[in-house]
Amino acid sequence: MGFTPHTRKEIREMLDVIGISSVSDLFQSIPEDLRAASFDLPPGMSEFEMLDHMRELAAKDGRLVHFAGGGYYDHLVPAAVDHLSGRAEFYTAYTPYQPECSQGTLQALFEYQTAICRLTGLEVTNASLYDGATALGEAAMMALRVTGRGRIILDGSINPFYRAVVRTYLDNLPVEIMELPPVDGGLDELALKKEIDNRCAAVLVQNPTFFGRIADYEAVAALSHDNGALLVSVVYPVSLGLLKSPGEMGVDIAVGDGQSLGNHLSFGGPAFGFLAARKNLIRNIPGRIVGETVDRAGRRGFVLTIQAREQHIKRQKATSSICTNQSLCALRGLIFLSLLGKEGLIKLAQQNRDKAEYAKNVFSRVPGVALPHTGPTFNEFVARLPKSADDVVAHLAGKGFAAGVPLGRYYPGMENDLLVTVTEKRTKDEIDRLARELEAAL
Repeated sequence: MGFTPHTRKEIREMLDVIGISSVSDLFQSIPEDLRAASFDLPPGMSEFEMLDHMRELAAKDGRLVHFAGGGYYDHLVPAAVDHLSGRAEFYTAYTPYQPECSQGTLQALFEYQTAICRLTGLEVTNASLYDGATALGEAAMMALRVTGRGRIILDGSINPFYRAVVRTYLDNLPVEIMELPPVDGGLDELALKKEIDNRCAAVLVQNPTFFGRIADYEAVAALSHDNGALLVSVVYPVSLGLLKSPGEMGVDIAVGDGQSLGNHLSFGGPAFGFLAARKNLIRNIPGRIVGETVDRAGRRGFVLTIQAREQHIKRQKATSSICTNQSLCALRGLIFLSLLGKEGLIKLAQQNRDKAEYAKNVFSRVPGVALPHTGPTFNEFVARLPKSADDVVAHLAGKGFAAGVPLGRYYPGMENDLLVTVTEKRTKDEIDRLARELEAAL
């Protein structure tokens, strides 16, 4: 293993103390095929040398122009978000276990809750969750508790990663999951009418769908309520600058991922999840809710009004075992929304929609490329190619483009379909260059 004699002596003494004969015995609990082949590591580097080495590695990859989305998006993050969230009083903030000592943190989360309620058009929200996928899993659990039923209808046009998390959440429970295959990039409402009944706890949908299709779920909400079920919708928060809110559609629980609200891509995380609901469901919301009150002197103050975990005296009545609320990422979301304001969010959403419409028009003129889905989209759409989307994406990566998400990885039969995302960061020149490279690749 390349140890010096001095190091070997120290290791021998350590092994004697803990009562084992060799270093390899430390790893007996790990299956052999998962163990590292060697512990021969290169010599250590100084901080400067390591940073320089990482920059060299990063430079080899070049700068990819991102047209990939499917749940995580390359949006602009104003410098003020980084600056304000990096202040010392925020940067170390975590869940306040002694909330009376953490008034600043509690106020920030209270204002965050206000912003999410206004964004979704619903009455109550918690102080954030892990991410959008776990928020959907928690929403499914909420519906089961509220209705006392044991059947979930899951739309197949929900993000496949979210659906996988829901299945994991419910895997060891006596719950039936009915998944409806997508039709034309969205919910099959005819199939839903056949499947929904008085055993159903909730219908789970997404807007825009994973394929980018925009939907109005008012009729689905009415159908769900007529059968005593809740309607749960995954939403893309930036799209709510233009689209009808979940509350306006009659949705009971709205969930989503806050990465697009002032959080960098950061190799996939961290971000935060949000969950908003009708007020009558407040006692079944997971996580924590921050409330506003006054002290004996009449001064404004903040408290953890509701805490849902078993350690908060709930024991077996706990609604969730979610252990953290991603406070710092949620704070970034609040700062982002506060910087934009209502009109700014509308303009941001409009840019996303308009640039995606331009890209759809340009792509549709590339020989062999088709747009298979009808109906309006927000900032994502499906392009059907005359050859494997995986092969095309690999080729275009060499040309400097992350061209999209190949859908055949998640939907058998869609091997030639590519999910393309266009955010406000993409320029007309980048869209035109991608179209030219795509035409050359085909």
